[in-house]
Amino acid sequence: MLLDERIVTLFKQNLQHTLTYWSVFFSFGLCIALLGPTILDLRCQTQSTLQEITWVFFSQQFCLLIGSAVGGIFKKTLFCSLTALFVSSLLISVVFAIIPLCHNVLVLAVVMAVAGLAMGVIDTIANIQLVKLYQKDSAVFLQALHFFIGLGALVSPLIADPFLSETNCLQGNNTSNATEVMHHIRHTLTSPSASNLSQYELPMEGEVVTQVSYAFWIMALINLPVPIAVFLLMKRESMVPCCRSSSPLLLTRDELAMETQGTDAQDPPSKDSDMEGHGSLFSCCRGERLQDVPVSFFGIYILGGLVLFMTDGIVGEYSGFVYSYAVANPMNMAHKTAGCLASVFWAAITVGRLGAIPLSYRFKPAGLLLVNLSGVIVTVLLLLIFCKSTAFLFVGTWFLGMFLSSIFPCMLAYTEDILEYQGCATTVLVTSAGMGEMVCQVMVGLIIHIKGSYSFLLSGMIIGCLGFILFFILLFFHRTYKQHLTVGLGKTHITE
Repeated sequence: MLLDERIVTLFKQNLQHTLTYWSVFFSFGLCIALLGPTILDLRCQTQSTLQEITWVFFSQQFCLLIGSAVGGIFKKTLFCSLTALFVSSLLISVVFAIIPLCHNVLVLAVVMAVAGLAMGVIDTIANIQLVKLYQKDSAVFLQALHFFIGLGALVSPLIADPFLSETNCLQGNNTSNATEVMHHIRHTLTSPSASNLSQYELPMEGEVVTQVSYAFWIMALINLPVPIAVFLLMKRESMVPCCRSSSPLLLTRDELAMETQGTDAQDPPSKDSDMEGHGSLFSCCRGERLQDVPVSFFGIYILGGLVLFMTDGIVGEYSGFVYSYAVANPMNMAHKTAGCLASVFWAAITVGRLGAIPLSYRFKPAGLLLVNLSGVIVTVLLLLIFCKSTAFLFVGTWFLGMFLSSIFPCMLAYTEDILEYQGCATTVLVTSAGMGEMVCQVMVGLIIHIKGSYSFLLSGMIIGCLGFILFFILLFFHRTYKQHLTVGLGKTHITE
């Protein structure tokens, strides 16, 4: 068997919780991948310019980052976490339903900002709850969790594709655009820099002939079972006021811990109350004075976040600019062929996360991280060496996606293992990863604009090497932190 009986038993015991967290991440994937393919049709719907519609991307990504950062405040109790997940997943369905009604680009940007906030909250809370649920076995289930993002991101464009306009969806009197040109603009718009699209003049007025509304309404219906699943979990845990049973199942975790502390002051607080009572980074110091906390404690947070800043930055910049790189010199690939590269990249990430599920059980997260980070550097180096090979660009794209796929869940499991599953590191890591994806896209976009398309791979190589170096520094801080804990434990025994 790929998994032993203990893991299977744990999964069965937490089946409904686990499936619910996986489903909300599927919802996350649906939302994050639907905007890119439909952006030109949304431009027609709002009758805006190419430059104006790119602000919709920015509003979603920026608010996703904010949602990831503030999501940690909902982790104190399971009630807060599930309530936030229910509201967030329901908001995504509502957003899908009302996007076709947005005929102004500013209104559309606000709506997508709300979706971004909901996605950020989902990202943080689902990761935290799975880590709390499985602790030392969380790596396996985190890999599966992130697989569902990729699954949602693959399903979403497939549903949208039949409803996308092949030609310009605003029928003006003096402009007629070929299908190939529209295909090129659609793929270029997925990157955060639209300055190179100023040469294209698309009509601002005319009859709107897009059918993209049906895609969003279908996605709203597909996503609707997700908030229902969260609601059913809340009902099972007796968190719904109108559906509470006489003996609530979850007086257990939060309230029972407080009752125990109140009735018997000599008993130590329960493990669950210790984990769920932390509200900030400093409160994770377990009551120690701030000056007694070692530098390595904070170094683990910072370095773990920086590694994910770099690796998720590569994911963002590669998916955003691989098309632009492929159609430019020296590749000069056909637009339709180059458009497949991003799909190959995301398919590789999805398959890689699926394959990493059994690997996470067999090998420790630190070992997998070392292999993956090395693989990223080697793959990008080979892409640089064979920079004129169209075939190797597809092969390299696939392997790069495979190596990048499991870095985030492995780093999350590794860091939380070091810090004993208090949940504080998850907020830092999720926020750092989102920030890296946004910042690296913008920085690499500016570099490509100034230095040319060849700097695309060179930038990825530099970012990958920085991530690799930071990971080795993280290993050193881990060793230092373990020594501090050992010394502290020895002092405690002497005192006793």
